[in-house]
Amino acid sequence: MAVHQAPLSSSSTNFNSAESSKVFMILVQVNPGETFTIRTEDGQVRCITGPAHVPMVSPNGTMPPIYVPPGYMSQVVEENGVRKVMVLPQTTEFHPSMPPPPPLHVPQYLPPHPAMLHQHHMYPREMPPHFMHQLPPPQMYSEQGECLPACPPQPALVPDSASGPPREDRASKSQDHLHRRLAASSSVRITRSPPPSPLKGPSPAPPNNGQNGQNKGLVTPAASPGPTKQKAPGAPSPSDTENLIQDVQCARNLSPVVSQCSIAMTDSGYPVLLSLSSSLMTFSSHRGLETTFTVEDLRPATAYYIKVCASCGSVKGPSSEVADFTTMCAPPEAPAPPRVILHSKSTLVLQWKAPNDNGSKITGYLLEFDEGKQSAFKEVYFGHAKQYKIVKLTPSTNYAFRIAAKNDIGMSAFSEVMTCCTAGSAPQPPAPPRLSASGVSWLTLEWNIPGGLTAGDTLTYTLEMEEEGTGYGFKPKYNGEELSCTLKGLRRSTSYRFRVLAANAEGRSQPSVPVEFSTTPDKPGAPGRPALRGRVQPRCLHTVWDAPKDDGGSPVTQYVLEMDNGWEVVYSGPLREHVCDSLKPGTWYNLRVYCQSAGGQSQASESLTVQTAPVPPGPCQALQLAGKARPRDIPLTWGPPLEDGGAPVSQYIVEMSDSTQGPHRTFYQGLETDCSACQLVPGHKYCFWVKAANQAGWGPLSEMYEFSTAPGPPEPCGPPQLAVKTPTCVLASWEVRTAAHIQIVQLSLICALLFWGATQAVNSVGAGPFGDVAMVTTPPSVPAAVRSVAVVGEDALAESLAGPASCLALRWEEPCSHGAEIIGYNIDFGEQVPISVGKTNHYILENLQPDTTYRVRVQAINGIGVGPFSASLKARTRPLPPEPPTLECAAAGPQSLKLKWGDGPSRGQLSGATQYCLHMQASADRLVCIYSGPCHTFKVQRLSEATVYQFSIQAHNEAGVGPLSPLYSFSTSRSPPPQLKAPRVDQLESNHYEVTWEALQSMRGDPIVYTLQLQRGRELEQLYRGPASSYKWHGVVPVCDWRLRVCAGRRCPDGVELWGPYSPSIALPGPEPPAASESVAGSRATSRDGVAPRKDRAITDEQFALLLLLGFAIVAILFAVLIQYFVIK
Repeated sequence: MAVHQAPLSSSSTNFNSAESSKVFMILVQVNPGETFTIRTEDGQVRCITGPAHVPMVSPNGTMPPIYVPPGYMSQVVEENGVRKVMVLPQTTEFHPSMPPPPPLHVPQYLPPHPAMLHQHHMYPREMPPHFMHQLPPPQMYSEQGECLPACPPQPALVPDSASGPPREDRASKSQDHLHRRLAASSSVRITRSPPPSPLKGPSPAPPNNGQNGQNKGLVTPAASPGPTKQKAPGAPSPSDTENLIQDVQCARNLSPVVSQCSIAMTDSGYPVLLSLSSSLMTFSSHRGLETTFTVEDLRPATAYYIKVCASCGSVKGPSSEVADFTTMCAPPEAPAPPRVILHSKSTLVLQWKAPNDNGSKITGYLLEFDEGKQSAFKEVYFGHAKQYKIVKLTPSTNYAFRIAAKNDIGMSAFSEVMTCCTAGSAPQPPAPPRLSASGVSWLTLEWNIPGGLTAGDTLTYTLEMEEEGTGYGFKPKYNGEELSCTLKGLRRSTSYRFRVLAANAEGRSQPSVPVEFSTTPDKPGAPGRPALRGRVQPRCLHTVWDAPKDDGGSPVTQYVLEMDNGWEVVYSGPLREHVCDSLKPGTWYNLRVYCQSAGGQSQASESLTVQTAPVPPGPCQALQLAGKARPRDIPLTWGPPLEDGGAPVSQYIVEMSDSTQGPHRTFYQGLETDCSACQLVPGHKYCFWVKAANQAGWGPLSEMYEFSTAPGPPEPCGPPQLAVKTPTCVLASWEVRTAAHIQIVQLSLICALLFWGATQAVNSVGAGPFGDVAMVTTPPSVPAAVRSVAVVGEDALAESLAGPASCLALRWEEPCSHGAEIIGYNIDFGEQVPISVGKTNHYILENLQPDTTYRVRVQAINGIGVGPFSASLKARTRPLPPEPPTLECAAAGPQSLKLKWGDGPSRGQLSGATQYCLHMQASADRLVCIYSGPCHTFKVQRLSEATVYQFSIQAHNEAGVGPLSPLYSFSTSRSPPPQLKAPRVDQLESNHYEVTWEALQSMRGDPIVYTLQLQRGRELEQLYRGPASSYKWHGVVPVCDWRLRVCAGRRCPDGVELWGPYSPSIALPGPEPPAASESVAGSRATSRDGVAPRKDRAITDEQFALLLLLGFAIVAILFAVLIQYFVIK
């Protein structure tokens, strides 16, 4: 067996260690003919038969200890960075110069250390005894993890699971006995203590073929001393076991001064075999030169069989006849504690089971108790029965009992102490409950503990309630151990009766005296909204309201009326009406009311918003001049009344009179506080009064105020005399008055229109009004110049242009005709004779030169003559539409065609540049536009291979859309085959390979051929070329860097071959090593034995893609969980 250790990277293992940054893989190599035993984590044992390689992981990065069997040694060898621990048989040579080995005894089975539970051990099938003296001392570990020296082997019978379940007390005694043996063997000195009893506990068994350290031995049942009929699977034969025990005993007594080839007399002895069966003697109890031997730790009253023989080294003489003996009887074992099957206030009934009698029949049982005083035990019963009734006991008292058994040999030890308690009595009636707190819908009650209780007695209380008027009686409302309870969900202002009961484990007490308690009333509901009784008065309000719908269980005692002047209380009493006086006319008031009762104060009612009735306003403030008085008017202003009567002023009236005694006349009525008295006589006095009104009526007149007008200008003059001289000249004359200056006002003078004029007189005060107007008519003249001549587009005209490049559309506004109707227009646009048109405001100039600038003028014509020309307008005609460019095929593919036209860039740069529209023929008479834009190239996608397509192109710009080009024909090319997957290489025999690859279907009838290449470093060699999808390769010795790849080709009808890309390369497998051949042979041998050999398979590309997809999905889910936990939350 060889153990290989090599470091692993963190990406190849899932184990991580806090003590070391490396994880080691341990490879256990099991040689042919050996068996490697592994105990898994779930406790199962797995045996692996060589040849095999068992991989194991070292979690802490260190080489685990290898437990070697007797006769073997471990040796560490490092080759190419890999450490190997070789477990090999020891050599038979012995050198006297070597120091003598200590007389150690290697145990047949070493329990693993708790820290090394994941490491397993391997033992070979054979253990030669002459190699045991050179073994290194192994270490043993106790259950606490402490290192202990090796323990000498002690032969013992090992119980088997098939012989029946072991008893718990014997298992615990066996563990204690094993601990004492480990503590006693702390020194290196060899002790020859007698062997333990075969039935006192398990001890290590000799090694077993096929199990390697697992305790699989013969078992003798503990219940019957008769012969054993069953044999555990994998157990050695009796003769093999005897030989193995003799060899081990002989190895223990080797002297360091004796050479390998000589045997001293100290190697002789008398092995004694002891067993419970007369037909099977397999376990040694003593070995030495003495002829007497004392056997201890045997079972009482049990038959044993023994025989002896003489031995010297590995040579053993014949055994003697089997002798038998029977051990003596003993007192019984300690019985189990008694148990209670019935108890009352003064009696207890106990029962117990009979213990092991140890060969002598039990004659009686002794029962003792402590009289309930926790003092010394006193006998209460002695007899043959297994049940006893103790009477006249104290209620609710703890008693302790123990029992012992007796036979003819003696009395056994007492059992463990059992404690039990007698029953008690029901409690006394408690006192009546008392009220702790009360509410509208709840009551809190308390009560006291009843008297006459003993210490440790637990009581449960039941509170019962009776509601008056229901007739259901008392009903339980609470059950528990607390001394208080709050009852909720009760009715307000209602009386309830209560009583309480106490109970313990023995029963319930009588109920207490009933008591009566009541819940408190609730506060009343809100009263009704206040309302008005009668008409609204200017200075008082008569208010009434309704009682609340819910009085809360008690009558209302008081109502409170509040007003919104800081919610001032205006009334408090039992009545439900009140008259609020001393109010202001036309003022808004808010009123609300709430009530009070024994339950408290209610919520306020809804508010009533009401306004008192208004009154007419008071007198207005004094009249004043709003400015300087004028000869014909006086501006006046005044202030509003100081008291508006509770309503806003809606209008004012101003009255005037020529004298204080004269009649009043109204000259102004409105809402404004200023006005003007007009049409007055200059230099005269007038009297004025003002009054205001609101919705209640008119207020009184203000005081009288007098104001005078200012002096005025002279009277108006008569009309002037007008005489026409020319179409644009009129002569005016008027009468001159004394002490006045005449002013002529003239607005305008236009041909063929009415001309008017007026005169005005001026004195020291100012200018008087204008006199009557005189009118005269002027003669007509030629029209005025045309204005707003402009070029318009085709969309502004009702008719379309014949050719945008050779036409100009003009529009102008009609000028003034000067008294004669316009009959036509002249249009001048160059050196030619002007064009005459009729009475219109637009015209289209045709047959012009494209892309040429013209100067256009327009003049109007009427019956008098020709008017002046308009201002010159520069207009330019449009250029001609572009011609279609030449269409070319820049690149042709199996499913696409890249077309090119013109010499511009591949991408359009200016939005106003020439645009192109590319058409493809969809049928014989239909073209489909596949591209429109400024680019000069376009790639047509989704075409069929080896197919001819026809295209046409046209260009358009601001001048218009150009003509279509003739049809151009272009053809797509043929597509090469796709890339193949990596080929598969199978080794049929030595230096004989078969290479296979996937086969492709023919492409549009073209056959598919394949090329297989061999890569030797940088050199390439073609191995095969043809239509087959496999190739057999004979007589070649591959090298580790040889790789194979394959590609597919399409053979076209014209003889041209289109080759696709090469597939990924695959390494050529090398020759199989001898070890692998042996492994194959071993696996075939295993399959012949019925176990199918395991065959490793390489995952396919689909499986690898699926694993990669699952890995990405798991990483995405982890990132989502981290973002949800750390970022969002």
